[in-house]
Amino acid sequence: MGWLDKIMGRGKRAAGEATDSPSMRDEGLHQEAAGAAEERASQHEEMAQEEREREAAERAQTDNP
Repeated sequence: MGWLDKIMGRGKRAAGEATDSPSMRDEGLHQEAAGAAEERASQHEEMAQEEREREAAERAQTDNP
């Protein structure tokens, strides 16, 4: 889940900064970036599905006037 990874990443990053732990901070940054990428991929998948459905509807209209 992209949003959950982003939230957990922010928490780890903040904990790493608060405890001066570069490895935890970096892990948080990576987890946050992975969550954002997952969200973007999901949005693009939804857009592609909508476009496929629109094309199918248009094709059905031209095939069956």
